[in-house]
Amino acid sequence: QTVLQGIVLLPFRAICITFILLLAWLSASIATFCQPGRGFLPLEGWRRRMIQTTLSSLTRAAYFVMGFQVKVKGKVASLPEAPIFVAAPHSSFFDGIICALTGMPSIVSREENLSTPVFGTILRSLQPVAVSRQDPDSRKNTVAEITRRASSRGQWPQVI
Repeated sequence: QTVLQGIVLLPFRAICITFILLLAWLSASIATFCQPGRGFLPLEGWRRRMIQTTLSSLTRAAYFVMGFQVKVKGKVASLPEAPIFVAAPHSSFFDGIICALTGMPSIVSREENLSTPVFGTILRSLQPVAVSRQDPDSRKNTVAEITRRASSRGQWPQVI
């Protein structure tokens, strides 16, 4: 019986996750279409709200379809309380759960991830701090950018 459930559930889950991923890509594309500043200025107004609500909901839905149910105990720190979140050891796809539960903050990501089809568009909508592995000053530049965003008094989203 378990094998039969797997044969039925696996294609259903794959189709649902693909559909959710395409909706997330569409939302990210709409929110960043003709974006002023193209990543150098923070998203504002409807663009920022769209990313926070839509992508957060779609990410939660995707994890639910995969079989994960997450309960939050306590209260997520607000932007004035904590402009920077730290998630460790951030070595798996479970970081997406943290992003969804915290309102889709900016993340620190390697620059190559931004050019990935579909995922790159979604990632770009989160306005990541891009780290270049070829740039010898990358660490210094990354720390400076995180500091700049954290001290922006709410113009930029929280950084994780």
